[in-house]
Amino acid sequence: MCGIVGYIGNKSAVDILIDGLKQLEYRGYDSSGVALMNTDNIDIYKAEGKLQNLADKLFMNRDKVVNSTLGIGHIRWATHGAPTVINAHPHTCNCGGVAVVHNGIIENYKELRAKLEAEGCVFRSQTDTETVAHLIAKKYSQCKNLTEAVRLASLEIEGAYAICVMHKDLPNELVVTKRNAPLIVGVGEDEFIVASDVPAFIKYTKKAVYLKDNQIATITRENLNIIDLNNNSIFFTTEVLPWEPASLSKMGYKHFMLKEIHEQPAVIRNILSGKLRSVDEDIYLDELKLDKDSIKNLSRIQIIACGTSLHAAMIGKYIIESLCEIPVDVEASSEYIYRKNVTDKNTLVIGVSQSGETADTLTAIKQAKSKSCHIVIITNRPDSAMAREADSLLAINAGIEVSVAATKSYMAQLLSFYLLALKIAETKGSADKSLLKSLKEDLILIPQKLEQILSNKDQIQQCAREYANTKDFIFIARGVNYPTALEGALKLKEISYINATGYCAGELKHGPIAMLDESMPVLAILMKGLVYDKILSNSEESKARNARMIALTNSNDVKLDLLFDFVIRVPDVQEYLSPLIAIVPLQLLAYYIAEFLGKDVDQPRNLAKSVTVE
Repeated sequence: MCGIVGYIGNKSAVDILIDGLKQLEYRGYDSSGVALMNTDNIDIYKAEGKLQNLADKLFMNRDKVVNSTLGIGHIRWATHGAPTVINAHPHTCNCGGVAVVHNGIIENYKELRAKLEAEGCVFRSQTDTETVAHLIAKKYSQCKNLTEAVRLASLEIEGAYAICVMHKDLPNELVVTKRNAPLIVGVGEDEFIVASDVPAFIKYTKKAVYLKDNQIATITRENLNIIDLNNNSIFFTTEVLPWEPASLSKMGYKHFMLKEIHEQPAVIRNILSGKLRSVDEDIYLDELKLDKDSIKNLSRIQIIACGTSLHAAMIGKYIIESLCEIPVDVEASSEYIYRKNVTDKNTLVIGVSQSGETADTLTAIKQAKSKSCHIVIITNRPDSAMAREADSLLAINAGIEVSVAATKSYMAQLLSFYLLALKIAETKGSADKSLLKSLKEDLILIPQKLEQILSNKDQIQQCAREYANTKDFIFIARGVNYPTALEGALKLKEISYINATGYCAGELKHGPIAMLDESMPVLAILMKGLVYDKILSNSEESKARNARMIALTNSNDVKLDLLFDFVIRVPDVQEYLSPLIAIVPLQLLAYYIAEFLGKDVDQPRNLAKSVTVE
């Protein structure tokens, strides 16, 4: 999950490194550090906590660091060892000749460490990364070639990693490599910027080279050369990125999360454009590389995801089974990869990930692909490792999402599932045509309805202020909106740290009802449809236990105002599409509660945007 930035060129490296790390704070913010090439040495600066602590330390040493034009930087999400200065990257060998930053996990670091200690290496930190520094230093002492040292070290390292290395004897050389972790080389004019993600360098260049697994790149100010683990030269291409630096601005909003919530109507319009051309035409989804016979022969669909993406997958299951009459299994990627899975060529496997780098999901997709399954990837990053594994790539095109708590990417994932379900249903003829037409008619109106919610937030803010000091929170729903309850609870716990839990409303009486009293808020998602009356009954059961009741509803029934302490009303929509409407007030409720509590909304503690370790 950590973020890496490396720079070599003719500008001040420290400024580019700190700016790049700032753009990668979503990947971790436990500690940070930089290594800068001095005249005949490598100077290392580290700090605990947020990146600003490191920036302040560097500012105090401005005269000493400003002239360096080669350096590497790192922002950490702790895996091995506490988030302390001693465990912060960069790490060095005993002589200080090698400096290394690393993202990922070295699975055999204990064995390597024991071997290196027996050979005289003295370890200072608790990290797996320090093992890499000592190992590369040992190899360099034997061959006096940094590229070869990295290659030889890579042959002994097991696990996932992106590594950036410099040596004090080589003031014009940076060596980087990767395996199952993202690493990109930005190509400028007589300069290169290496990073874990595009935002770190997009303001400097839109040209990039995507390294593949087990490739080793040697970078000077003038050249980029790539070899594989067998020392064969690799031909590579430079891509032009379709990114705009303006997307990294808050655009006047207090937090990126609030900005990204407000971007959702535009995201939906962008996705529908070209895919839903007319309510009388079939969905145009040429990204789905399955012919009609393959679709009709599908016997099963498996959806694999984590976190927020898992909740989108659960709604996808409901919609696909309802419209397409194909059984759908949804499973957390972290569970999928550790059991036997029964799949074949008639099983469609869908991987869902905002970043396209989620380690568990990527591993699961590779396992499924080995069984000859057709792989569909739903991701916000068409340039990601997961996208490159796809047989069919549904890029959700939500734009850069900076806030750690996913909002607009979740909305885009939901919409992708609706379009996929409609496409399969139209191809199979498994749903009534009038129903499909009405769904398409309502989909077109969703952005307008979301804008109504976003223009009338007073009641949501009032509700947030009323419940900001609660210690626990329960969300209940049924049917297609049960995952919405889970996602609403997840958003609240992520950014406010309130212990929030989502339940199937019918499950309350099977245990959770014991928690209800006058201190417990219960938010019921009451969208008109098949289960409306059942959820209303469950809400009355909760009210009878003196719970503090909140309704999120598209019903105008005045009786709700008597039962509930707060009623948050949203525009009317048919039940199938109600998750698209219901989630936005829950995102706003979580946001305002966290804001009232003074929490760091965009960078909640212990979390990172891109989870690149299992």
